[in-house]
Amino acid sequence: MMIGGLGLALGLLTPLAAAALIGVMINAMVTVTGAHGLRETDGGVEYSVCIAVGALALAAIGPGRLVGWRLLSPMGCGGRKEAAFALGLGGLVSAITLTL
Repeated sequence: MMIGGLGLALGLLTPLAAAALIGVMINAMVTVTGAHGLRETDGGVEYSVCIAVGALALAAIGPGRLVGWRLLSPMGCGGRKEAAFALGLGGLVSAITLTL
């Protein structure tokens, strides 16, 4: 989670960083907070869903104009493809982790 958060904060490979956060949050929802329902006050999945949706939104928007790595990254501009990539990769890695 720390690598994904730093990647999003620095704008470094935003879709991969978003995929890391989405994968961690899916695992947290399934293994830890899923049994407690939706509300955060009951220990539910509300916070994890907010972080995952925020990471997905940042993958769709892109890293921003002030990030120097935007020019170096082939996936640096954001958009539907990058958001779909982040969601798909995060879900795939999460599914693999949960089956192990």
